Amino acid sequence: MITLALDTSTNRGSVTVLDGDRILLDEIFTADRSHTSTLFPILEKARALAPRVDVIAVGLGPGSYAGVRIAIAAALGMSMSNGARLAGIASVTALETDASGYIAIGDARRETFYFTRVENGVCVEGPLLLAEETLRSRLVGFPDLPVFSTEPLALFPQAKVALPLSLKLARLAAEGRGIIARENLEPLYLREPHITLPRAKT
Repeated sequence: MITLALDTSTNRGSVTVLDGDRILLDEIFTADRSHTSTLFPILEKARALAPRVDVIAVGLGPGSYAGVRIAIAAALGMSMSNGARLAGIASVTALETDASGYIAIGDARRETFYFTRVENGVCVEGPLLLAEETLRSRLVGFPDLPVFSTEPLALFPQAKVALPLSLKLARLAAEGRGIIARENLEPLYLREPHITLPRAKT
């Protein structure tokens, strides 16, 4: 089975192609504002290496809403062209760590944070949207688990920075683990969309 995986939920993106256990492509790239200019040439390289793909795995976040939407759009396009099945996996289950169990936290803006407990590539709890004090209390309950975040958190300096890897996503998808959505992929929403209406003209 050939699996293609991509993650653009942070400012570091990655693309992997697996043929069974064999790695055909594994590329990491940085894009601070937009992943599109870097992502699509790598996807073209992936298509050249593997014209037929069975499964396309996408990291759904939590993370950059725009980044996740770019990955989903790219996966949908590729799926439509070659009939590959889609698999959505939480990006935090594929962090760059050897720990089998850990806590992933992150800034969810508006004075809130997300909390996820991961075991062997599966979200066993969360992502949950929590206030700062609630998150502190929750972390006390898991003193033996390492804590990671995809960006430095001044309020939680114990969280080590670890970013998602598409190689881990590909392996999870190939094993059928950690998949939280198929075909109809959406970014992991932590809250309802916040819409700001324009001020009335006076």
